[in-house]
Amino acid sequence: MELSGKKVLVYGTGKSGIGAADLLAGCGAVPVLFDEKTTLSADEIRNKTTAPDAVEVVLGDIPEEILAELAFVVMSPGVPVDTERVEGFRRRGLRVIGEIELAWETGKGTVLAITGTNGKTTTTALLGAIMKAHEPETFVVGNIGNPYTSAALSTTERSMTVAEISSFQLETIDTFRPLVSAILNITEDHLNRHHTMEEYIRVKELITKNQDQDCTCVLNYEDEVLRAFGNSSCPARVFWFSSKEELADGIFLRGSEIVMNRDGRTVVFCDVSELKLIGVHNYENVMAACAMAYSAGVAVETIQRVIKNFSPVEHRIEYVDEKNGVIWYNDSKGTNPDAAIKGIEAMSRPTFLIAGGYDKGSDYHEWIRAFNGRVKKLVLEAATREDIRKAALECGFPEEDIVMCETMREAMEYCSAHAEAGDAVLLSPACASWGEFPNYEVRGEVFKEYVRKEI
Repeated sequence: MELSGKKVLVYGTGKSGIGAADLLAGCGAVPVLFDEKTTLSADEIRNKTTAPDAVEVVLGDIPEEILAELAFVVMSPGVPVDTERVEGFRRRGLRVIGEIELAWETGKGTVLAITGTNGKTTTTALLGAIMKAHEPETFVVGNIGNPYTSAALSTTERSMTVAEISSFQLETIDTFRPLVSAILNITEDHLNRHHTMEEYIRVKELITKNQDQDCTCVLNYEDEVLRAFGNSSCPARVFWFSSKEELADGIFLRGSEIVMNRDGRTVVFCDVSELKLIGVHNYENVMAACAMAYSAGVAVETIQRVIKNFSPVEHRIEYVDEKNGVIWYNDSKGTNPDAAIKGIEAMSRPTFLIAGGYDKGSDYHEWIRAFNGRVKKLVLEAATREDIRKAALECGFPEEDIVMCETMREAMEYCSAHAEAGDAVLLSPACASWGEFPNYEVRGEVFKEYVRKEI
């Protein structure tokens, strides 16, 4: 991609937008950072970039004279692509891409990309650790918190880039072609953005858009949507993983062992008792990471060594502390009901479950039915507490065991006062954090700080 001297609009001024602007400036382009919010400070935005003198900032609306000079538009993932403004860009003949596409077209080396509703961050972090043991020049990027655009200009032909890719980011790819991709699972999420499950599924499957039989796509055999995709329209060579079935060709859980049948060989990667990760959902994440690393040419011995030493990622069923015989777990990354199911299924103690947050239009019934006697008290807070309470009562959860709170602080104080030795307290909200907290990381940090300092 030739960028020198070109004026490029970057729509969105968050971390992804800043990363895109830095990349463009580094290639000699003229980035124009745009945000509709007129309350923001242009100087503060400009000073977040590495080359503030090379960056223009436009707030509120885009003047015609700037629109007339644009070469193309780079969308930040948090900005919807189906708005009238974006359609206006397209009518003008402007190419509209996202940060992932920009980084792909300016970067080098081999890319391994992971998407799915749940498990992306754990799988990305684990695969990143495996690939770093195989090739020190490995970059772990994407939705995990480090924009791909921030690393792209540092990549070389030998680089390995492990990327966590969200559905928002997949909406705006064009030529992006990972050597190995993975779709871990597909369950209801982000319908306020994608509107229908059919569209959400279509966007997730876009990760394989430019792959062929020289590429590999790792798919969950137990996911009906993905099984149909893998058996019909996936353009890449499929590598299945399964937590329930022994596969003639794939990687699977046999008893307590993670086993692979592939390319005429059988390999036992580990016994799950050797892992620091807990829960079947995490064993699936390990299988996916093993399959991707093996497909990228990593030695079995390297994969085995790394997976046995890997610790859980922060905010995902993370042990925080034990106080007065009560164990506290931070699962703030359980931002939708399906992810929260994994959190409660990992509990082996009577559990005070703190839930609630921003309303993404989710249905909570399946999550509540998965409690299966594990939840001692359902402690609800924030915007969705009434919706969750209603769903819980419809599922037969005892009304006397539902506690309604205004804030997470109030919910934590209730749990601290009422949980007894032998219980667990689990923050697994089944909802996004927006409103009370800017993101799930801050929510998790507040929870951990409370446990460590105030109990």
